[in-house]
Order: sequence, then structure tokens, then C-alpha cells
Amino acid sequence: MAPVEQDALAVREQLFHERVRECIICALLFASLYILCHFIITHFKKHTDFTAVHDDEDAAVNRIALGLCTFTLAVALGAVLLLPFSIISNEVLLSFPQNYYIQWLNGSLIHGLWNLVFLFSNMSLVFLMPFAYFFTESEGFAGSKKGIMARVYETSVVLLLLTLLVLGMVWVASAIVGNDAASRQSLYDLWEYYLPYLYSCISLFGVLLLLLCTPFGLSTMFTVTGKLLVKPRLLEDLDEQLSCTRFEEAAVSHRIRSGKASCWLNLDMEMLQEQFFAIRSKRRKLELRHRASPWQRNLGYPLAMLGLLALTGISVLIVCFHVLELLLDDAAMPRGIQDASLGQVSFSIFGSFGAALQVVLIFYLMLSSVVGFYSSPLFTRLLPERQDTPLTKIIGNCVSLLVLSSALPVFSRTLGITRFDLLGDFGRFNWLGNFYIVFLYNMGFAGLTTLCLVKRVSWAVQAELIRAFGLHKLPLPVTRCRTRSKPC
Repeated sequence: MAPVEQDALAVREQLFHERVRECIICALLFASLYILCHFIITHFKKHTDFTAVHDDEDAAVNRIALGLCTFTLAVALGAVLLLPFSIISNEVLLSFPQNYYIQWLNGSLIHGLWNLVFLFSNMSLVFLMPFAYFFTESEGFAGSKKGIMARVYETSVVLLLLTLLVLGMVWVASAIVGNDAASRQSLYDLWEYYLPYLYSCISLFGVLLLLLCTPFGLSTMFTVTGKLLVKPRLLEDLDEQLSCTRFEEAAVSHRIRSGKASCWLNLDMEMLQEQFFAIRSKRRKLELRHRASPWQRNLGYPLAMLGLLALTGISVLIVCFHVLELLLDDAAMPRGIQDASLGQVSFSIFGSFGAALQVVLIFYLMLSSVVGFYSSPLFTRLLPERQDTPLTKIIGNCVSLLVLSSALPVFSRTLGITRFDLLGDFGRFNWLGNFYIVFLYNMGFAGLTTLCLVKRVSWAVQAELIRAFGLHKLPLPVTRCRTRSKPC
């Protein structure tokens, strides 16, 4: 064999081994995410929906739908970890460029992960989750033999009709908007036009949902932190409050046990029980604060609040700086690339510290968006309950989390949180090149976040000052106006 043929064979063999290695790594990563998501869903699912006591067929259908939900949740978690994993990989390759044990971490692997997440996100949103919902609601066609296959046939037909309806609506809208030859030619390309266009609309909806949920979630996290941690109180005698609460609880409990009303008091047992439960809850909170150490009481809560304030303030400052960049430099616009060149330059001007800060901010904003999503009045009913969440609610949660998480890379790049450009089909969205959409999006995030933060912090400081000086115990003034119609 000639030397040239040997070199070509060696190159093909190396490419084959690299491709096999990438497939194994991707399979191991996704298997880990799938197992983790299986335990998460098992923690929330309603076990009576999956037992074969009443109907073995319904239990089997629910288990199949649950597997599809687990797959979708694993894809959502992979979309959350996609951008942080890429940033960390770049910094690792910069720090150890010649290390033999990290040569598997290359641009081809990262690019493959982005493409797989995009593909699985499309597949889950367009096919798997609608199939899971229709599959649980199906019973088979009338007159057909009952069984799982009858449900599969009915679900497939319904899903096919829904797909044709959606594609027809997209076809009509595209024909109305674009009347040139190129637009008419693109109408017949399903893979290169319809699915990216449909996912672009879903991604735009997810990015707008993140814009609305994240500022609300940032303000909600301050309240949640105050409930989970022990807050210090100014000018407060905790022992005196605890003894008074215990005495009041004992008095109300004695009145409930006596069961007899005095001659001058109409005893309402229901009102007394509600009062007793409120006093007992207050007493438990005071005992929890009394048992807390001085370090936990006086240092834990302030550090947590300062950390939230710092992360929120840094996010707003980065977005404001990105707005200035958008006005001065076109390179600040989010764009997509097809080749991931890792290990050449850091994506932050502060090096590894800046990259680590970017990763922390990405996770922080994602957590805030999830908290804001479940705290909003429109989606609070979707909040899962431990061991009591029905399957339809699990499907709704998986779809919502996938929409939020798949928009996270676009969300982070649009706000300038990171300089890592969008890989693969994530950068093919049409609205990413619109300057006015990107500019208004950054301004909206900065304005809403600042407004929510100032409002929440100012109210918290005002409430603490009122409580510290005992002004909350003062009776409110009652104003009366003498009119002939009605009092105010």
C-alpha cells in the first residue's frame, strides 16, 4: 500500500474513532439526564395513575406517556446545561491546551450537542408531547378492537390531522407574506423551512416568556429567601414575644377545651380554632428563630440577600452595557455560526473569572424565570405537587419547561450575558437579525428588572423599619365623611 493511501486510511480511521467517541459521550450524557429526570418525575407523579388495579391498559398507556415526558424533561435539562457546558469547555481547553486526557473535548462534540438538543427539542414539542397527550385521552375508534394499538392508531390519525392543519396555516401565511419565487419555492421544503420556522416562532414565544417571567421571578426570589431563612429583627426582644405568644396560645386552647361561652361573650368555636392555628403557626416561627444560632440569624439572611442583589445588579449592568454596544457596534448583535472554534480565545474580558460569572448568571436567570413562571397567576395551577400530580399536569410542566429552557441560549446571547455565539440551527432564527427587536428586548429587560427590584427592596426596607419601631401595632386612622348617600 502506498504511503498516500496509508495516510488517507489513517485519517479515515481517526475520524471514525472520533465519531464513535462523540456518540458514546452524547449517549452517556443523555442517559444520565434521563435517569435524573426519571427520579424527579417519580417524586411528583400520582401513583394511582400507574397501577393496574382498575385498568391494566390505562396503566400501560400512562407509563408510555410518562416515558415520553421523561425524555422531554431530559431534553429541557440538556438545553439548560448546553451553554454553560460550552463556556466551561472553552475555558478548560484554554487552560490545558496540550493535555491528552481532555482531547475528547473539542468543537465537533460541542457542535454535535447543540444539533442534538435542537433536534430533540423540535421532536418533543412538535410530535412527542402532543402524542403523549392525545395518547392518554384516546380510547380507540368506534367499532375497533380495544387495546393499546387501537389507541396508537387513533392518536396517530389525530396527530396527523393536527400536523396538516398547522402546516396548512403556515403555508397560507407564508404565501400571503412572501409572493416572490424564492418564497414559493421554500413552501415545498419541509425540513429546511417549516420546522425551523415553526421552532423560530416557538423560540420567540419562549424568549418573550422569559422576558416576562424573569423580572417577576427575581423579585419573588427575595420573598422566598425571606421565608426560607431566619431574618434578623431590629429593636426586638425575641424571648418576650415567645413567652407572650405561648401564653396567648394556652389561653385560646383553654377556651376551646372549655366549650362554654361566658355570659358577656358569644363564643364562636370556628373563629377560635382559626385564631388558635394562627397563634400556633406564629409560635413555631418564633421558636425556629429562637433556636437559630446568632451567626445564622444575623449573617445568613444578609449574605443571601446581598448575593441576590449582587447577581441582579450585575445582570442589569451587563444588559445596559450591551445596549450601548448595540448602538455603537453591529458585532454586538446575536448571530449564529456553523463552526465551533474552542480553546482559542476566552468569551469574557475577565478570563476564567468572567466565564464562571457568566455560567452563574445563566443558571440564576433560568432559576428566576422558573420561579416567576410558577408564581404568576396564569401558571400557578401548573405547580406540581409531591406524589399527587396527574399525568396531564406533568405533560404541561414538561412542555413549559422545554419552551423556557430551549430559549435560554438565545435569551442569554440576546441580552449579552455571554459572548458565545449560537451554534447550529439556534442561530437561524429570522428575528435575531432585527436590530429593533433586540434593542427593545434589552431595554425591556433592564427596565422591568430595575422596576421590580426597586419596588421589592423599597417595600422590604419600609416593612422592616415599621416593624422595628412598632408602628405596625398602631391603630389605623378611620376617616368618616357625612354624606346623605352612603358613608365612605
